[in-house]
Amino acid sequence: MTLWIVRHGIAQERASGERDDLRRLTAPGRVRMRRAAEGLVALGVRPTAIFTSPLPRAAETAAIIAEALRGRVVPRTLEALGPGTPPVDVLHALRSLTRAQGVMLVGHEPTLGELAALLLTGSTEGLRVRLKKGGCLALSLESLFPPSGTCLEWHATPKQLRRLAR
Repeated sequence: MTLWIVRHGIAQERASGERDDLRRLTAPGRVRMRRAAEGLVALGVRPTAIFTSPLPRAAETAAIIAEALRGRVVPRTLEALGPGTPPVDVLHALRSLTRAQGVMLVGHEPTLGELAALLLTGSTEGLRVRLKKGGCLALSLESLFPPSGTCLEWHATPKQLRRLAR
């Protein structure tokens, strides 16, 4: 199977006293994410399932990607993709939700980077992976349940994805 891991796009700065979970994408963040999503399409990214963090900035990012995919898949909220969730809990949550061959996860750092490290090395500390906002990495796995045979296929910054857009 293929697992695409996407960090949410550029979000509003957190104002003093404002709750982090209410931040949305900025107008430039939405524009850049649309171009990055077009780059994902140009790379042939075709998930059969998209799961997103419940936070607005991630849900908006997932919706932009789904729109670029011409509505072939509707993003679904996965509470485990919220900030601070241990990566192993994300895997447990996915186990009960999908057997799809192409899954995209949209969420936050450091959870996404730690999830990639866990899948690639068996430990969240076995490799340092950090995604830029709007960036994506693709992993191929023999199995997600249990994780095995994981290979990093590619990693793209948002700038690289935007350059690939038509």
